[in-house]
Amino acid sequence: MPDNEVGTTPRWRAALGRAGGPLGGLVVLVVLLALLSPDFLTPNNLLNVGVQASVVAVLAFGMTFVIVSGGIDLSVGSVAGLAGIVAGWAVSSAGLPLWLAVPVGLAAGALAGLASGVLITAGRVPPFIATLAMLSVARGLALVISDGRPIGVAGWLTEVGSGELFGVLPYPVLVMLAIGLVTAFVLRRTYAGRAMYAIGGNAEAARLSGIKVTRQRLLIYALSGLFAAVAGILLAARLASAQPEAGTGYELDAIAAVVIGGASLAGGVGSALGTFVGALILAVLRNGLNLLDVSAFWQQVVIGAVIAAAVLFDTARQRRRSGRRGPGLLRTPAVRRATAAVTALLVVAAGWAVYQRQNAADDGRLRVALSVSTLNNPFFVDLREGAQAEADRLGVELRVTDASEDASQQANAVQNAIAQNVDAIVVNPVDSDAVVPSVKAANAAKIPVIGVDRAPSDGTVVTTVASDNVAGGRLAAQQLAQLVGSGPVAVLEGQPGTSAARERGQGFTEEIRNHPGIQVVASQPADFDRTKALDVMQNIAQAHPEIRGVFAANDEMALGAIKALGARAGTDVEVVGFDGTPEGLAAVQAGTESADVAQQPKLLGKAAVEQAVRAARAHDLGPGAPTNIPVQVVTKDTVEAFLRDQ
Repeated sequence: MPDNEVGTTPRWRAALGRAGGPLGGLVVLVVLLALLSPDFLTPNNLLNVGVQASVVAVLAFGMTFVIVSGGIDLSVGSVAGLAGIVAGWAVSSAGLPLWLAVPVGLAAGALAGLASGVLITAGRVPPFIATLAMLSVARGLALVISDGRPIGVAGWLTEVGSGELFGVLPYPVLVMLAIGLVTAFVLRRTYAGRAMYAIGGNAEAARLSGIKVTRQRLLIYALSGLFAAVAGILLAARLASAQPEAGTGYELDAIAAVVIGGASLAGGVGSALGTFVGALILAVLRNGLNLLDVSAFWQQVVIGAVIAAAVLFDTARQRRRSGRRGPGLLRTPAVRRATAAVTALLVVAAGWAVYQRQNAADDGRLRVALSVSTLNNPFFVDLREGAQAEADRLGVELRVTDASEDASQQANAVQNAIAQNVDAIVVNPVDSDAVVPSVKAANAAKIPVIGVDRAPSDGTVVTTVASDNVAGGRLAAQQLAQLVGSGPVAVLEGQPGTSAARERGQGFTEEIRNHPGIQVVASQPADFDRTKALDVMQNIAQAHPEIRGVFAANDEMALGAIKALGARAGTDVEVVGFDGTPEGLAAVQAGTESADVAQQPKLLGKAAVEQAVRAARAHDLGPGAPTNIPVQVVTKDTVEAFLRDQ
């Protein structure tokens, strides 16, 4: 029976039946996490789960229209970021009132979706390719409009992101529920919804039956873009700033939520309820793993495995219901015994985890949460190691989370730490503006907050343990000018939109102007990534073989540039890096990296934990003076002494 046909069965019961598998999985997951973590079922944490699910759920509701109709939309994350930036720009630069700027942002999202629809229908471009192109276009436009900088938002929009109805129900949850009801109404009660199912089931049959397939597909992708815009503006409201990189990778979560909810990527099957359950499963899983202090790296493995398992079991359930038999291998006694063994092992592991957590809850140690902007960078790995070593020395429990350069994910981690009632929070902001609502939430909960490496732009912190990125950029410019004397140089910029990239670039640019003999002939982003820096540097060297120096805004990019330059690095071309990571300092010793602006990340982590423990024991909520960790230019002549002092 087609998904939109329910016969004599009530529609709500049919929809519930289709979502039964995912709903059962959600119940099992909730029960398991409630046993493993005493903090999970608290009212505060359950509301956190709803807020954390809201943005992905809204994206997924729009994606449901696309997948039900047999398409795919990879652009929704970038369109969400574009809509937030357009709304923020309309207020800050165009001078529009907020009530008018929000519809402008929504219109930008709908137009982006409509453009994808035109490519697919009129241009006959496959949906995968068309929306992949829009992913790049939307992200690029967000960066162009914002000049790679976050745009602050204020007024009633920030209240939507962090406020509560009657002091109980967060507004993001209300928005999510409202969009969910709209999705259910469109799918079940409108001609457009029935056409989506028909097109997804068989587009040619739908056309022959009188459905204007081209017109409906344009509507579908416009709706997807509109819902993505709602999600983007909701995200900007939650972070109190529109981020040009907001929504990166969210399209994958949206697709996963729809598929976990029982939809078929082949089209013709799906429901708003199933998508809602799928989004909740992802949010509950991430929240629970965070509360259980599971490594950020293992979290990605677990989430991927759960998505695969959910789809596999739901597929098997649908086969049984339709009377079809699955592949013979899955029905063999060996596979069944292996499944039983794995299940038993999971039960034993869960029981042991409950026992361990109960014992750990009574050990009386201080609990400090550390939210790191990314652990995909040796600098921040060293920062974490320094923090962990100091926590071990002081007998403190340190809970580390990786924001993966996602301000929204960092907000979730801080909210989870507040729900756990930790004794102190150390935060290394993805963005100084976006972290402000989280800092203020911790302030309201009377939890001391310590900034590390970057300072929040508002809210109360006990101290910020940091090196000065702007000063470091100036030192890099001075050192490069001293090494080169005069001539052309190139700059490898960090990831656009990040505060570290802005501040280091600002310091370098300001100082290099004082050296008129130096000409910056190329300045390109390499996203703090070694592989990208290798490619970008090869291109720059091809276009400007005469360059005599390179400034890379971190050591990873410096190492990529060294690889691209080969034997020229450190001889014909002077390379100056930034961070002072072990590999960067080793390159300085080898002479391929001429100088490194060292930040001493382990010392940053050590000092941050030390300050957090002091504040927790003294019940010091701040504000306090910054804790400065000086940067230092390290050359081949000074690197041995620098390493001995560490």
